[in-house]
Amino acid sequence: MPYWLFKSEPGCFSIQDLAASPKKTAAWDGVRNYQARNFLRDDVKPGDLVLFHHSVTDPGIVGLMEVTGGPRPDPTQWDPESEHPDLSSSEDNPRWYLVDVTLREIFPVPLPLPVLRKQPELVGLELLKKGSRLSIQPVSDMHFAAIMALKESIKQEGKK
Repeated sequence: MPYWLFKSEPGCFSIQDLAASPKKTAAWDGVRNYQARNFLRDDVKPGDLVLFHHSVTDPGIVGLMEVTGGPRPDPTQWDPESEHPDLSSSEDNPRWYLVDVTLREIFPVPLPLPVLRKQPELVGLELLKKGSRLSIQPVSDMHFAAIMALKESIKQEGKK
C-alpha cells in the first residue's frame, strides 16, 4: 500500500479542522507546487494512507488520514476569492488537482521533528532532509511502520 505525508499549516487547515468536517472528510486543495501536484494527479489513490503533518507552528506529525476520493481538478484555482487562485489555468486543461481525505486517527501525542530526527529508522525520510519543503511526499513502507511504532511507544510511555 502506498503511504504519503501531507503538510498543512495549522492556521490554514489543521487536523482539528479535518475532525470537524462533515464525515471527517475534506478536499485537500490549494496545492500549488508542480511536483506535489504530480503526486496528487498521478500517484495518490483512494485507499492510500497519509500522515498529517502540521508545518510551521510546532511542526510534527499529528495524525493519520485515508485518501477517499479523487484525484480531480481543484476548483479553487478558478475562484478569484480563494486563497490559492490561478486564473491562468483553464477548465479544459486544469493545472491543479486535489484528493479527498478522511480522518482515521489523531495521534495522542504529536511527533515533533526533533523526536523524528533522533530515530535511526527514519534516516532518508523526505520530511527530514535538509531543505525539504514539499507539501506532498511519498513515505516508504519501512518509514511508515517506524512512525506508527514510534507513535505507539510514545502513547504507551504516556500511560505510565
